[in-house]
Amino acid sequence: MGGIYLGLRCPQKVNGIAADPQPDWSFDNLLSELELIDKKLNVTLDFPVPFRKTQPKEMRASKDNGQLSRGFVMHVSDDESDYSDGDSEDETENLSMVSGRRFACDELYMSDDSENAIPLGMQCQLMDKVGLTEGALHELTHELQLNVSEEVRSKISSLETELISENERSALLISKVEKHRESQQERERKFDLQYQRTIAEALDNHLTAVQRDHEHISQLEERRIKDDAAREEAKRRDKALQEEKLRQERIKAEEEARLKAEMAERAKAAAIEAEKNAAEEAAAKRAADTLKYSARNGVEETKGSVGLSTDSSFDVRKIVQPSAKDVVRASENALELEKRRLQIYEELSAKNKALKASANQDYHKHGQNIGRQIKTFTATVENIRTRAEELLKLINNPGCPQCISIQLFAEKIVSNCTNQKSFSTIFATCRVIVLVTSKIPLAMDILIAELNRVCIYTVPKHISYSEEAFQRKNDYFKAIGYGEENGKIESIDEYIERLSCYMKLYGALVQTEVGGFQNLHGLREGWAWLARFLNSLPANLYTAVALHSFLEMAGFGLHRRYKNQFEKLLRLIARDFLNALQEGGSESVSSKLSKVKISIQNYIESNQFKKEPEGLQLRGRLESNETFKSY
Repeated sequence: MGGIYLGLRCPQKVNGIAADPQPDWSFDNLLSELELIDKKLNVTLDFPVPFRKTQPKEMRASKDNGQLSRGFVMHVSDDESDYSDGDSEDETENLSMVSGRRFACDELYMSDDSENAIPLGMQCQLMDKVGLTEGALHELTHELQLNVSEEVRSKISSLETELISENERSALLISKVEKHRESQQERERKFDLQYQRTIAEALDNHLTAVQRDHEHISQLEERRIKDDAAREEAKRRDKALQEEKLRQERIKAEEEARLKAEMAERAKAAAIEAEKNAAEEAAAKRAADTLKYSARNGVEETKGSVGLSTDSSFDVRKIVQPSAKDVVRASENALELEKRRLQIYEELSAKNKALKASANQDYHKHGQNIGRQIKTFTATVENIRTRAEELLKLINNPGCPQCISIQLFAEKIVSNCTNQKSFSTIFATCRVIVLVTSKIPLAMDILIAELNRVCIYTVPKHISYSEEAFQRKNDYFKAIGYGEENGKIESIDEYIERLSCYMKLYGALVQTEVGGFQNLHGLREGWAWLARFLNSLPANLYTAVALHSFLEMAGFGLHRRYKNQFEKLLRLIARDFLNALQEGGSESVSSKLSKVKISIQNYIESNQFKKEPEGLQLRGRLESNETFKSY
């Protein structure tokens, strides 16, 4: 089928201008003409956007093919198969023609049966018929648009790719920045933690140093206070010792003056007695001279008998004295002190007998009052103060001579101690003794003499049995302190029990100290007693009981005063005295000896001397001695 020639559907001339004056224009001419028209009209063709006029791409016909530029003809075939079924003769014509292009109008809906139904006001979306130039222009414009779109798409794609890569790179960098920030925060947190820890350690070290300095200063201050207190205590102690020394010297001087006065009285009484004896002897001599001449022989026999009796009596004393001296075991100082105390006691007793005989008055009720006060001792401050005041009033009672009251006081104290079993009662009794004897010193000598009289081991002294010195065994028992009732000697158990009571009273007395009052028979006398005991007395049941009872009461005070020296004596007791104790005799005596030996061993090995005895301290403190100043 032949090609179709497309022509312009417009008049050939408009306003004198031909529509196609030169059909064989070149493409350059067409472009220049279009530019000229555009400039003249200065308007834009009312075409859809795809057909707007744009700056055309410069298209020049190639001069390399040797052909001249000429116009082009758009050929549209009625049947698409013409391109394939056409004869060879048409190929030349087709080659001389510009290939057409199919246009699709997808945006325009056309109905076959309503072609005339298009409203008049509606703008047609189809292109008007155009010429070859305009078609070429349109094709070039479309191609340009496609190229531009492709470039835009490629650029958009590249930009999207770059944007994606940039986003990925930004995300990576952001993640790196976040990780770096987190690591930096972690480092800062660790640094802050380390810094806080360093500050805390430094603060702790500083506070420790401050506390240590404070403790050091406190220790120095405490040490200074203790040193000051020790110096004050030493001064006070020295002052007290000086006052005590002066008081002892004063008491000693008073005692010496009293003894001198008593010795003078005894010398005076002895002189009177000597004069009386001399007068009696002179009278007897005169009577003998008178009878001389009347009964010479009788007188001579009588005289011889008397002389024999006198000589025999002398011989007996001469024999007994050395024997008695051999059986007595005691130190010379102890015997001298015992002799002095017994002498004072006997003198006081003789004086009391004389007073009782001259006064013709019974002091039994007065003694009962003293005994009643002694039996009510308890380990309380108020009781001891009250009992001491009452006893001082009774001793100083003008209705009874003081010497009689002192003897009654000593006898009641010693006799009542056998009924006191608890340590607290014994120590309470000793406190009252110290309070009373500090005001009446003679009462202490009489009390110790009474103890020496009823218990020889308070001297300390021991009498060994000897058939030469003692005619009977009962005489020996009486000599060492056994009691007799209704002609029967008490049992060994009763005697040991009484012996223990006397020694406990003596041991508690030497240890008792009352603030503000002097104990006239204190720890110094107790230390001397222990030394004399170990140096002079043998080891047997009686001495072992006496030693154990004394240590139970006085060991704590002796250790507190003499410390290491006392411990040395205890080691000496454990080594020598206990080893010298030999069990023998009856089974009863052996069991008692074994029991007391074990008790002494336990006392030493368990360090009981370091423990304060029960009842040594009262339930409270004794008040000032102002109560007794009036006495």
